[in-house]
Amino acid sequence: MERPARLCGLWALLLCAGGGGGGAAPTETQPPVTNLSVSVENLCTVIWTWNPPEGASPNCSLWYFSHFGDKQDKKLAPETRRSKEVPLNEKICLQVGSQCSTNESEKPSILVEKCISPPEGDPESAVTELQCIWHNLSYMKCSWLPGRNTSPDTNYTLYYWHRSLEKIRQCEEIYKEGQYFGCSFDLTKVKDSSFEQHSVQIMVKDYAGKIKPSFNIVPLTSRVKPDPPHIKNLSFHNGDLHVQWENPQNFISRCLFYEVEVNNSQTETHNVFSVQEAKCQNPEFERNVENTSCFMVPGVLPDTLNTVRIRVKTNKLCYEDDKLWSNWSQEMSIGKKRNSTLYITMLLIVPVIVAGAIIVLLLYLKRLKIIIFPPIPDPGKIFKEMFGDQNDDTLHWKKYDIYEKQTKEETDSVVLIENLKKASQ
Repeated sequence: MERPARLCGLWALLLCAGGGGGGAAPTETQPPVTNLSVSVENLCTVIWTWNPPEGASPNCSLWYFSHFGDKQDKKLAPETRRSKEVPLNEKICLQVGSQCSTNESEKPSILVEKCISPPEGDPESAVTELQCIWHNLSYMKCSWLPGRNTSPDTNYTLYYWHRSLEKIRQCEEIYKEGQYFGCSFDLTKVKDSSFEQHSVQIMVKDYAGKIKPSFNIVPLTSRVKPDPPHIKNLSFHNGDLHVQWENPQNFISRCLFYEVEVNNSQTETHNVFSVQEAKCQNPEFERNVENTSCFMVPGVLPDTLNTVRIRVKTNKLCYEDDKLWSNWSQEMSIGKKRNSTLYITMLLIVPVIVAGAIIVLLLYLKRLKIIIFPPIPDPGKIFKEMFGDQNDDTLHWKKYDIYEKQTKEETDSVVLIENLKKASQ
């Protein structure tokens, strides 16, 4: 470690140079730490260790100041070790310095830095959208998409670890749903009260080692999805609908947030009620039932069919994440069912009755029009009826008149000619 030695020599010269002169002695600055090293345990636990600085003042009670990257997560402690759970998808660095007090305003020694890089490999081959959900505090389901530079026949494998395990485990049941790959493994909540304060470390790679490994840290206080509740009882009382249900296992009611949906078949309304506290305090509810919650829906019509379903999610009183709803519970109905036979019969009869009424009305209106506005007789039709039988005789007489007129004209012409002859003689 040549660099720390040179640094220590530099600090010794500075201390000697600053020791001269009168007045109050300046605040003694300690030399930097030595032998800073980094290692990885499990899947994503990065551990830094170091030795105390050489040439430190014997009257100094050493404390060590450290932070990550861009001065994030600062810490001042007497231990010569620091660890952090971090997904090793990017480079991470720790800087460490020493000082003689717990005063954060005191300038520490020169900071020594040590980094750890992610595993080698093509970044485009690593899986994407790696995410995990803790289902009902019973099992964890992880899913991911293949990387861009990945062969379609890649055989993926998933490894996981948490503090309740002695060693890293491999997820055995890899499956595919559409474009996503996934794997599920048992993760049951233990009685240890600090269990949910831990995290699950995840790594996805392939058997052949051709893709770059991808890491994820899943805090057990987030990404929790409960099972749907089970509706036990529906009843009416004083115009309200009383709903009673059983919460999903492994949860207590104060850690859950509910939505109660009520659908009315007659009014076709869809009402959703948000419920934060669901206590069974009314005498109408069944009491002394473990892990049971209740809610009263106001203003529900008892003479109609009402269908109820419920879903739940974790709240921020117990968990960090409150965005994952459970699936809807099975529906339960209460109230009077509409008679479907009568309804269908009415649908068929009503149009027939309406059509018959319209026809009768039209006939009545036509008769009424004739009475109010009687038709005016047509004179042409009257004369036609009067002389319609004499048409043949009339034509005969017309022909006879024409013939008689022609004969008379010819006779007159002959007489006129004879008279002219006699006059000329």
